[in-house]
Amino acid sequence: MTVASVLLVYLIMKQSSARWWALGALNLAVLAVGLDGTVLTVALPTLAGALRASESDLQWFTSGYLLVLAAAMLPAGLLGDRYGRRTVLLASLALFGVGSAACAFAPDPAAFIAARTVVGIAGAGVIVMALASITVLFDETERPKAVGIWSAANFLAAPVGPILGGWLLSHYWWGWVFLINLPVAALGLAVAAAKVPQYRTPDRPTIDWPGIGLSTIGLVAVTYGLINAGEHGWTWPGTWGPIAAGAATLVGFGQYERRTAHPLVDPALFRSRAYTWGVLLVAVAVLALTGALFLLPQFFQGVEGADAMGSGLRLLPLIGGLVLGAVPASAAARRMGARLAVAAGFVVMAAGFVLGATTTAGSGTGFVALWAALVGAGMGLALATASSTALAVLGEADGGIGSAVLQAINKVGGPLGAAVLGSVQVAAYRNGVPPVARASVFDGVAAADRLGSATLLGQVRSAFAHGLDTALVVSVGVAFAGVALALVFLPHRTPRKELDRAPSAAAQ
Repeated sequence: MTVASVLLVYLIMKQSSARWWALGALNLAVLAVGLDGTVLTVALPTLAGALRASESDLQWFTSGYLLVLAAAMLPAGLLGDRYGRRTVLLASLALFGVGSAACAFAPDPAAFIAARTVVGIAGAGVIVMALASITVLFDETERPKAVGIWSAANFLAAPVGPILGGWLLSHYWWGWVFLINLPVAALGLAVAAAKVPQYRTPDRPTIDWPGIGLSTIGLVAVTYGLINAGEHGWTWPGTWGPIAAGAATLVGFGQYERRTAHPLVDPALFRSRAYTWGVLLVAVAVLALTGALFLLPQFFQGVEGADAMGSGLRLLPLIGGLVLGAVPASAAARRMGARLAVAAGFVVMAAGFVLGATTTAGSGTGFVALWAALVGAGMGLALATASSTALAVLGEADGGIGSAVLQAINKVGGPLGAAVLGSVQVAAYRNGVPPVARASVFDGVAAADRLGSATLLGQVRSAFAHGLDTALVVSVGVAFAGVALALVFLPHRTPRKELDRAPSAAAQ
């Protein structure tokens, strides 16, 4: 078990009340969903041989999952409000286990993609219901700490997935990469059934089928375009078409929601500055951090020569910093107010990125760990405070769909960050290497080894480090944009449950 995961478990176990045990169950489920996505990155070469998968199949193994995950967020929130959040959480955990088993025993690429689709739908239900449950388990004082621990469980998958996946693939059959989800899902089911309270809105919201259709098409199209931008570049024909079509569909979705009597997403949600800007600032923080999460593993493997497991271990300071930054978020919000606490988190992030932008090919692991931990600490403070600020104004009637909106925007922010910052890095890298090495840092290293050229190897590594620095400068700008947005738009103090328009739902 890693240092970060031990710290996460300790912070939960330290609390004696049942709601913290419930949070432990929720975070375990969220971590399992996150691991299922990150562990696939190291399993793709093995799956290519085992399932006789083409390059296109391998792309859909990951892209299909991300598309379904983004599309299912809003429907999951509606189902939780209508049928009960614990009910939807338990059903999602069970479906997650079934889908994981189907992945392990898939006979061909088509069956594997179908199973990944099931896992994506289930994962959306788990993620949204976990966050929605936090809104009723914890009051405004404890919620920042709970959200911080929940955030750490989300991001902990980034380093742990390659570590765990690499170890399993080195010692066991590849199917165990997915079967390990079964005991986690079973444990999550048992603890969630016993500890997570049942909440549903008293008026059982009507299912808004047109709204579900429009939001699903819009989110899938935008996410698909951003995935294409990250993989093929912004000039590829399949990039801007889906993004433009998806954005237009989402605008149409917003217009429809304002006119319909029973909207999927109540426009009144966005009349709250605390909710609107809390959600948007979470997306800004994720966008800024995604560049580091996307590029650092490539730096560790392409420049420092680490394997997938070693790369995962080197990411742990960032995750540890995130946990440590989230722990004082509650106290910081009480003393400074939400506005200043979020702004302070972005300032710390910016400081980490500024330091990171001086990284060279010869920088030691300790130096990278230092600035990564600083970035993580700022992220933990900003993300925990912004999320809890948004969630604090949700009443029980709004918790499911309100959490789903936050997660849907969050899931779009990740691919956007990878696409934008990845493009900046690639452009800077290609300017520093000859044509034989321009495809990627890994192709450059392979070309240098093939030619036996130490000069080319040095060029490749220096060029990638320069590209990383350039991308981190952009992250500095994003972080300072977060500072400005927080100071201008985020309320200093958050009113309690200002959106609680419906009678309180009974806990069962």
